[in-house]
Amino acid sequence: MKIIISNTAESPLYQQIEDQIKDAILKGDLVEGDPLPSIRGFANDLKVSVLTIRRVYEELEQEGFVTSQVGIGTFVSASNIDLLRDSKRRIVEQKMQDMIQTAKSLNITKEELNAMMDILYEGD
Repeated sequence: MKIIISNTAESPLYQQIEDQIKDAILKGDLVEGDPLPSIRGFANDLKVSVLTIRRVYEELEQEGFVTSQVGIGTFVSASNIDLLRDSKRRIVEQKMQDMIQTAKSLNITKEELNAMMDILYEGD
């Protein structure tokens, strides 16, 4: 798992890490049962405080993205699969809303937009 953090970003380090882990889960790069790195090892790799990683793991667990087992580790959880699906849909809906607003501002009709989407969707 590759995590990139920036000291100059507006969001705090723990939020950057948490968001990237969630993104990996939502994209399927991390799947149910996959172990996350140990808190200490992950903190060393990212050169951040152990407390930062502990906070990330605690928040991910509260939100249902991971489960922690004392002495064993932290693992990706699918117990909140509806949350994962809803999160994926929200991401797509936001991008579609942006696309629709842009199309309207350029006087592109719904039919033209649908035709473009069909072409692009089939192209991949």
